[in-house]
Amino acid sequence: MGSPLMNTALWVIASVLALVFLTAGLMKISQPREKLAASGMAWTADSSPGTVKTVGAVEVLGAVGLIVPAALGIAPALAAWAALGLAATMLGATVLHLRRREAKALPIALVLFVLAAEVAWGRFGPYAF
Repeated sequence: MGSPLMNTALWVIASVLALVFLTAGLMKISQPREKLAASGMAWTADSSPGTVKTVGAVEVLGAVGLIVPAALGIAPALAAWAALGLAATMLGATVLHLRRREAKALPIALVLFVLAAEVAWGRFGPYAF
């Protein structure tokens, strides 16, 4: 299992990511895209409602996958896959924001990518469950 300190750090990072993605995903699922666009998510105005809802569902599932399988001890390897999926999602978000020249959104997308990639690395590698 490796260092207890690193394992704790990965849990903390995964918990923060889960909270961020759960909040963002639920927002995308529950609010109309016009309201999301007006609140600063400009990309939603150019996306179909189905795309916005799908992104939200992916974020919610990723958030749940980061915590629940490992916490319950049921298929805990799914936490690593969830982290990898969220890293891929944020890589896509980074490309989207670059294409749209949305410089303000880039730092958040990149930080979330790095954090999710770190959790994926740790949970697939030396700190796997």
